[in-house]
Amino acid sequence: MKTTWLKTTLALTIGAASAQAFANGIAINEQSASGAGTAYAGRASSALDASTIYGNPAGLSKLKRTEISGGLAVVDAKDDISQAHSSATGSNKGDSVPLAAVPFGYFATPLDDKVSVGLGIYVPYGIINDYEGGFQGRSHGSYSKVQVITVQPTISYKFNDVVSVGFGPTINRIDGKLENYLATTGVAGAKQDTKVSIKGDDTAVGYNVGVLVTPTDSTSLGMTYHSKVDYKLSGHTNISDSPLGMFDSRMNAKLDITLPESLDMSITQKLDDRWTVYGGTTWTRWSRLQEIEVRNSGAPLASFDTIGEELKWHDTWSAAIGTSYQFNDQWVLRTGFAYDPSPTTNEHRTVRIPVGDRKIFTLGAGYSPNADMTIDVAYAYLWESTTSVNQPDGKTFGPVNLQPAYSAKYDNSAHGLTAQMTYRF
Repeated sequence: MKTTWLKTTLALTIGAASAQAFANGIAINEQSASGAGTAYAGRASSALDASTIYGNPAGLSKLKRTEISGGLAVVDAKDDISQAHSSATGSNKGDSVPLAAVPFGYFATPLDDKVSVGLGIYVPYGIINDYEGGFQGRSHGSYSKVQVITVQPTISYKFNDVVSVGFGPTINRIDGKLENYLATTGVAGAKQDTKVSIKGDDTAVGYNVGVLVTPTDSTSLGMTYHSKVDYKLSGHTNISDSPLGMFDSRMNAKLDITLPESLDMSITQKLDDRWTVYGGTTWTRWSRLQEIEVRNSGAPLASFDTIGEELKWHDTWSAAIGTSYQFNDQWVLRTGFAYDPSPTTNEHRTVRIPVGDRKIFTLGAGYSPNADMTIDVAYAYLWESTTSVNQPDGKTFGPVNLQPAYSAKYDNSAHGLTAQMTYRF
């Protein structure tokens, strides 16, 4: 039997990552500081360092020496809640996203004039979203954590000075946890709401493939395809603190979900010895996320057998433009702007995924004290259009409304700082 009494709690695994990352929907962009400075415009057409393993695996052919590159992005996100309405009592403090760190690392080396190989480790998705204990919308979502770690061995082949291709299988490990509280305080003498917690994990395989075309010394065109990844998560659903313990249980849980494919197309144009401009667009097939279901076994009631969620997400096109200025032999300065629309609407937006259309402004710099080392840093400011969350009443138990309707306005913003060091030998 299917029920939607946990509507939005399942969004952890597929949506909440955007609350603290600089890409919309579930994607995280923080895999490179050198690319972050131009808002990742030109990511598929510029092989600045070994982080091209993610941006475009074909770019390995442009690296002439062995490189080790690694770094960290720190994101400080803020969500302001206003005009909140619900029959439930509670607070609406917002600021539910703690300070987050996103690491990445790469190794690349040429084998000969044609073939190069590399290895990348990065985080394509991730969030910790933690509302205060008395959050008014806690029956629709109180805590979310998800992390995907990807390992990508990569190979590229250079056909000639114009065309290169690259390919890398991805091994992806996903771990997730979500919680909410059903409004049972006062039912059968209960002194607190019933806690529902879902955990799950899986490892799945995908791939990235890219092509890089350099028709002239000043122009590069790139295209990268990131495949879908099919996950079959296994874990547990725990129900605790229910009135008189009548629903307390631990159930085996399974969830099948496909994270969508994307296509990144970009151009890099060198204007002269100092100025370079970048442009890019990314299509993401968010429409794969129409609904999801958690299947439980050993449920205390048939209504707990399947927990379902309709998402109704739609495909999006994001765009970015950037520029760099080679100040001297040691310093390069960067800036960029990106627009990334939300894959959801007011009708389907939830407290776990309160994202709107997103704008991002970036500044960055690269410092090379010598030919062997480069240090890249980038700062980003993100702001979103004011969004609405309108979640209706959910599951009832007799006369008791376990999920009172909740509506609110969200104003989201974030600051990000990314740093990276590349060493060549």
